[in-house]
Amino acid sequence: MHHTDFSSLKLDSALIGNLASLGYQAMTPVQAQSLPPILEGKDIIAQAKTGSGKTAAFGLGLLEKLDVKRFRVQSLVLCPTRELADQVAKEIRKLARAVHNIKVLTLCGGVPFGPQVGSLEHGAHIVVGTPGRIEDHLRKNTLNLDNLNILVLDEADRMLDMGFQVTLDAIIERMPSQRQTLLFSATYPDQIQFIAKRIMIDPVKVQVESTHDSSSIEQHFYRFDGGEQRITALRLLLLSYRPGSTLVFCNTKRETEEVADALCGHGFSALALHGDLEQKSRDQILVKFANKSASILVATDVAARGLDIDALDAVINYQISRECEVHLHRIGRTGRAGSKGIACTLYSEKEAYKVSKLSEFLGQNIEPEPLPPSSLLDSHTYKPPMATLQIDGGKKQKVRPGDILGALTGEDGISGQEVGKIHIFANCAYVAVRRDAANCAFKKLANGKLKGRTFRARRV
Repeated sequence: MHHTDFSSLKLDSALIGNLASLGYQAMTPVQAQSLPPILEGKDIIAQAKTGSGKTAAFGLGLLEKLDVKRFRVQSLVLCPTRELADQVAKEIRKLARAVHNIKVLTLCGGVPFGPQVGSLEHGAHIVVGTPGRIEDHLRKNTLNLDNLNILVLDEADRMLDMGFQVTLDAIIERMPSQRQTLLFSATYPDQIQFIAKRIMIDPVKVQVESTHDSSSIEQHFYRFDGGEQRITALRLLLLSYRPGSTLVFCNTKRETEEVADALCGHGFSALALHGDLEQKSRDQILVKFANKSASILVATDVAARGLDIDALDAVINYQISRECEVHLHRIGRTGRAGSKGIACTLYSEKEAYKVSKLSEFLGQNIEPEPLPPSSLLDSHTYKPPMATLQIDGGKKQKVRPGDILGALTGEDGISGQEVGKIHIFANCAYVAVRRDAANCAFKKLANGKLKGRTFRARRV
C-alpha cells in the first residue's frame, strides 16, 4: 500500500469509499503531510496555497472526528470571504456524502441575519463562516461553541491582512481551550507565528512550498555612465521586469522625494517614504503600498525599518548602500515564502570601489550586466492592480473589517474576491479593491451604510 493512498489512513471506510467515487486517486503533498497528525488530534500549521487540496485535508479530519448523534456545533471553519466559505462548505458536503444526517451550515455577512438564526435553531454539526458574521452571532447568543472540538483557520494570512485579528480573538475567547486547532496559510508572516503561539499547543508544521533562501533571490548589477542616467536606468529596469511590487532604496530623504516625483512624472505609481513624514501620511503610504494600489515605494533604510510586506517582487538599490550588511538586509526583503525575488543594484563608475568591497563581503564575483534597451522607454508604464478607498470611520466609531466587507459585498455589490487588504485606524479605515471594481465599490460605500450609519468615503 502506497503512503499517498487514502486507504493508508485511519479513516472511516464510508469516507474512503466516497473518496474513490469522487475520483480522489492519491493524496496531494499537503494532504499526505497534514492528514496523519490531524487524525492523531494534533494542532497543525500548514503552509499551502489555494488548489493544493487543503480543504479535503481538514475536511476529512473534521468528518472523521464528528459524532453525528450529537446535534451540536463540533467544528468551526473560519474563512476570509463569503466566496471561500461557500466553496469550503460545498467541498465538505461532498466529502460527507456517504455519512447520513451531517448538517453543514454557512454563516457569512452580506446576507440577511434572520434566516441564519432560524437555521441555527434547527442545529448544525459543522459551521463554515466569515469572522465578522460569526462574531455577530456569538455576541447575540444565537451561536453556541461550548461543544466545539476543532477550529480551522483557512487562509489565515488573508484574514489577518483584512484586519480580522481582534475579531478572531473575540471568537476564540468564546470556545473551549481544550480543542484541536488547524491553521492553513499561503504565507507565514510574523503575525501567523504570533497567533499560533497564543492559540495552539505544540503545532506540527507542514510546509509544501520552499521557504526563503538566498537561491530564491536573483541579484543583478548594472553600471551606467553619467549622473543624469541613473533615473533613466531605473525606468528601464522597471519597464523591463515590470514587478508588481518594488522597493527602491535611496541613501537620503531628499532623493526619495526626487525619485518618486520623477517616476510619477513618467507615468509610474510611486510613493516616497522617509523620516520627515507625519504619522498619518506614513500610515497612508504604507497602506497603499502594502495593499498593491501603489506599485513602487521609494524609501531610505531608516524609514523602511520594521516594514513587513509580503510578496515583494523586487528590490532596486538606486544607490549602493554605505554598508555591506545593509545591502544584504535590503535584498532579503524580496524572494520570500517560496517565491522568486529580484534584486537590482545601480552604480556609476565612481562607485565601482563599493562593488569591489561588496564582492569581497559576499564572497562572489560581481559582473555588471548591460541595461535593458533604451527603446523600452517608449513602452507604456503599468498600473497597480488595486485601488484604495478611505472611510471616515474607524475603531473609535466601532467600524470592523466585517462591516466593510459586508457593505461592499451585499446586494448589487462587488465579490469578496475583489476585496483586498482592510486596515482600520482610530478614526478612519482603508480598503483595497480591484481597480476595475473601484467605482462600484465607492458607490456602495458612499450610498450604503456601515453599522446603520452613513460614513463619508473617498478614493485615495
